Amino acid sequence: MAKKSGGRLVSSAGLVNYYDSDDHRAIHISPITVIIVTIVTGVAVFTLNALF
Repeated sequence: MAKKSGGRLVSSAGLVNYYDSDDHRAIHISPITVIIVTIVTGVAVFTLNALF
């Protein structure tokens, strides 16, 4: 039986290479910023839902 070379899955379809690259042109958002924006959006939706 032939031996498979490489440890990557066929179903990854190049996503591993995409996420391993460090593109300096991309927008970088810190995880804390995402959490804060999510909480603020949730509170705003909850407040607007309670008022109207």
